[in-house]
Amino acid sequence: MLKKGLLSEFLHEAENTRKLLKAIPDTALGYKPQPELWSVAELASHIASIYAWYAGVFSVDTFDFGGFTYQREDTSKASNIVAKFEENMAIAQNAIEQSDESTYFNDWIMKSGDQVFIGPLPKVQAIRGFLYNHLYHHRGELVAHLRATGNKVPGLYGPTYEQSQQA
Repeated sequence: MLKKGLLSEFLHEAENTRKLLKAIPDTALGYKPQPELWSVAELASHIASIYAWYAGVFSVDTFDFGGFTYQREDTSKASNIVAKFEENMAIAQNAIEQSDESTYFNDWIMKSGDQVFIGPLPKVQAIRGFLYNHLYHHRGELVAHLRATGNKVPGLYGPTYEQSQQA
């Protein structure tokens, strides 16, 4: 039952992520609101990469980033980031579908070698916090970046302010 709910939310929110990433024009990729913050391209790439972490949460009780390798996409075009998202999203969906719901309350740890970064905590907490909520947080940042560049953003949970004013 829990897996069905997590998968349903995942699919709904992946569609929102897709809409947002597809709204990025190539002309906005280099924008940074402040020098120390990520550019639109870096932030969008990070969002796409979070989907690559799903197997490391749903499938194992210890996610060792020390042994994790990730092939980054070329961020010179927004379409490359969207393509990487699509690839990672399909792998993430499979990880959820193949996961064993009986393990969702096992202790879960994220580490690199001997250094523990997160946990131990219930795996379901890592699923909700490290994956889902983390993703939503960065999507909010991306919305703010796109608005700051004067670009339109899609409505993710209903119409945007601009769309609601057209009615």
